[in-house]
Amino acid sequence: MRTIKFSAFTIFIFTIFIMGGCTDELKDMKVQNDIQRNRINELTSELKANELKMDKLQRELDATKGLSGIELDVLNQKIAALEKDIADKKALIGSMQGQLLYGTELPVELSTLLEDFAKDSDMVTFDSTRGLVKFKSDLLFQPGSDVVAPQAINAVKALCGILNGDEGKNFDVIVAGHTDDVRIGKAETRIKHPTNWHLSAHRAIAVLDVMARNAIDSNRMSVRGFGEFRPLEANEPNKKGNSANRRVEIYIVAKGT
Repeated sequence: MRTIKFSAFTIFIFTIFIMGGCTDELKDMKVQNDIQRNRINELTSELKANELKMDKLQRELDATKGLSGIELDVLNQKIAALEKDIADKKALIGSMQGQLLYGTELPVELSTLLEDFAKDSDMVTFDSTRGLVKFKSDLLFQPGSDVVAPQAINAVKALCGILNGDEGKNFDVIVAGHTDDVRIGKAETRIKHPTNWHLSAHRAIAVLDVMARNAIDSNRMSVRGFGEFRPLEANEPNKKGNSANRRVEIYIVAKGT
């Protein structure tokens, strides 16, 4: 009897240890994201201040047109330095915002489940370094449509099962839609999806709706639509687009991201 009690106790302690480790990982991810957001806010404030300085210097330069000398050279140097600093800050902010969206590497248990899920589907890939589940839009939707195909619904359901399990229930989800650069052609389609931006957002919402119907809490989910503006590969010439760019990406991120 003592042996049985000891084993049960040991299992209990081991479970607490594992759960505690997972919770610590989630806390670390959230802390990192919060730090990243604060830094982005600081950089954005600095960027706006520099843009105001640039505007002031530009007005000074306009007022001294036709003049020459050391003061004019100094003014041009200040403007050039500000232009470089503004460009650098914009690039850094963009990079940091991208890191927020892409999240971080997931815990091993959850990552393993998602890798197995992707292996069993011809419409899904999984990037463990970014917590990214990617669906091919050509298999998710008909061209120009935001209606999720029946075979795709089953794949989304399977994903929801993982996200509602012990390994995934403490994570949030960002659903991001992407298209190629082919414009919406049919007039009746443009009524519902005026641009690729609309279509990408509507497709992301359609996938989110399927996830909501499969018990993923609404407060865990958000959507983004990028249209044609974040291609993975060059779109083919002659308006053929590129199937690699037609996709729905699901980012699995720490709560509150």
